[in-house]
Amino acid sequence: MTTAIGSDAPRPAGHSPRPPGQTLRRGIVPVLLALVLLASLLLAAPSAWADNQDRVDYTLTNQSGKDFSGQQLAGSSFAGATARQSIFREADLHGAILTQAAFPDADFRGADLSDALMDKVDMSGTDLTGAVLRGAIASGSNFTGATVTDADFTDALLDRVDQRHLCRDARGTNPVTGADTRLSLECG
Repeated sequence: MTTAIGSDAPRPAGHSPRPPGQTLRRGIVPVLLALVLLASLLLAAPSAWADNQDRVDYTLTNQSGKDFSGQQLAGSSFAGATARQSIFREADLHGAILTQAAFPDADFRGADLSDALMDKVDMSGTDLTGAVLRGAIASGSNFTGATVTDADFTDALLDRVDQRHLCRDARGTNPVTGADTRLSLECG
């Protein structure tokens, strides 16, 4: 055994001392790399951050009777919210989070709900006339009594029971996407 430089502690044989700057470089290099990566992300992302500034968080709030007509609500959260008889006519809710919310008797005519997360949502009695729900995830939701004339459900994930109920009254063609409502619901 040999003794480490500047120490009386024994060191295993065959172990050569590190040059003085190597230990310092080993600690600084990962930190510098992390800072460069962070800086590049910050410089590249301002437009993404600007998009997030318009998002609103209505999580667990009561929005009953409110009028959101024509509002830009893409990516906003209504998770766990109550919005009985609220108006979302022509609103942009693309990619919105509506999980476990309640929208009974709400007006979604012409709204963009594409790619929205709508699992376990009460949509009973809602008016979805002309709405776009492309790619929406609405498993476990309740659409009892909903109006879906001219709505587009292309690639939407619905429970089989809801799909069958919606097919009973489904008709028309979506004015925005041109999709036939019955075909988008895969009605038999």
